[in-house]
Amino acid sequence: MPGITKFATGLTADLDAVTAGLSLPFSSGPVEGNVNRIKMIKRQMYGRAGFDLLRKRVPLST
Repeated sequence: MPGITKFATGLTADLDAVTAGLSLPFSSGPVEGNVNRIKMIKRQMYGRAGFDLLRKRVPLST
């Protein structure tokens, strides 16, 4: 299973970061939430939804 092998190799190569991520009390959750919101707005602005839907969504997501 090459996909799992490659994933496990990557975890092993970056074991210090994996250990820190699982054991320290810090979280990037709030940052990731903002990044997700910005990506959603960009998709709506440049996608099929158009400017009308974007205008409705921006005030709701702030």
